[in-house]
Amino acid sequence: MKTSSPILPVILCGGSGTRLWPLSRKSLPKQFVPIIGDKSLLQLTLERVRDLCDAPLAIASEEHRFLVQDAAEAAGVAVRQLLEPVGRNTAAAMAVAALAQPAREALLLFLPADHHIPDHAAFVATVRRGIAAAEAGYIVTFGITPTFPSTAYGYIESGGAAEGAFHPVRRFVEKPDAALARQLLLQGHHFWNAGIFLTQAGTLLDALAQHAPDILEAARTALQHGTQDGSFTRLERESFARCRSQSIDYAVLEHHARVAMVPFDGAWSDVGSWNAVAGLSPADEAGNRISGQGHVHHCRDTYIHAPHRPVVALGTEHLLIVDTPDALLVAHPDHAESVRDVVAHLDQRGVAEATNHRRVPRPWGVFDSIDRGERFQVKRITVKPGGRLSLQMHHHRAEHWVVVRGTARVTRGNDELLLHENQSVYIPLGVMHRLENPTQEPLEIIEVQSGSYLGEDDIVRFEDGYGRK
Repeated sequence: MKTSSPILPVILCGGSGTRLWPLSRKSLPKQFVPIIGDKSLLQLTLERVRDLCDAPLAIASEEHRFLVQDAAEAAGVAVRQLLEPVGRNTAAAMAVAALAQPAREALLLFLPADHHIPDHAAFVATVRRGIAAAEAGYIVTFGITPTFPSTAYGYIESGGAAEGAFHPVRRFVEKPDAALARQLLLQGHHFWNAGIFLTQAGTLLDALAQHAPDILEAARTALQHGTQDGSFTRLERESFARCRSQSIDYAVLEHHARVAMVPFDGAWSDVGSWNAVAGLSPADEAGNRISGQGHVHHCRDTYIHAPHRPVVALGTEHLLIVDTPDALLVAHPDHAESVRDVVAHLDQRGVAEATNHRRVPRPWGVFDSIDRGERFQVKRITVKPGGRLSLQMHHHRAEHWVVVRGTARVTRGNDELLLHENQSVYIPLGVMHRLENPTQEPLEIIEVQSGSYLGEDDIVRFEDGYGRK
């Protein structure tokens, strides 16, 4: 049953998730990657808010807009998107969402796309307990009842006695060291800060005008000069890029008088490190946790993430092993928080795998770079039903396509061909071409490229149905 006070969930889809490398990378952050079974964290988030609204709003980057759309389709909801030309943290994203509402009384539930809360009903019930405070002019945050003295989370100190279903917030505490974290738990009245907020649009706009008027003005200008494209609203780049990048905690909440907290007692994880991911898998009697095709022999406290191929650990203790098609991480759990430093090091060294996956999503489907050598590259290309690539040509490479599944419509110069399984076509260098899937079944082809340069930037687009240049 839906609440009489409608709530609009606003999903914040930013963040790079570098602590979950090599599974999460800049080109495909953790919120879009299947982590819990075969579902992404974004899909699970959208499923979690379906009882509140079946048409939520997502704040996402231009680069990831079709990944958000895919997750929405999988979750069975219709998502509208506000597209950020550049990332400017949560204060700017929340300002734009509030400005986009037709009424100041609109109740907005801001929540990250990359958290895991398995009990959807308990979460929705907790959110509804915050409605009265939000309608009374508070910015409501949801504090997680801590189960151990974590140094990975910030803390909320409640102001003591509850006022109905909520507590006034006394202060926010930065991520503590181990000694302070233990002290906070012993003191009581301290909760993990989950970064989930419920507020009326007008309340948030007034708070931004008071504490961060520059962020509010930049967001307003970017929205006013934005463009509409179906369910996408593109913010104007220049105005939004000038916006100060700051979290809502620093920009507003730490200075605002009317902040309330509603406790949440259910299971929650920000899935912020490989230790957190490991904790989502059941442990055997020796403390080993396996996801996928992992195998352990004479091991203790070993976690294996192996979705693609068998990975065997023999005689190991206290290890995290994360396997992907093009990169492998082996780490001690005590160093899980340092993975982002490793990614920065790899990026500085020019290692492409620091930021890019071998498997690359596109609006029309996905391609996987299977093999590459001097003057050649082999890709497996999957095109969604009804999907089509841009009408394009290349200056430096020719291509040979072999259909291995489905039916392909191919434009080659002035010719149009219909290819079925086991049929192929050659696209000479410099010839205009396009690949389409005219059916309701996935199309899969093997593409062999040959030439002097095989980079993704050797594409001249003449026509594109996805708003790309």
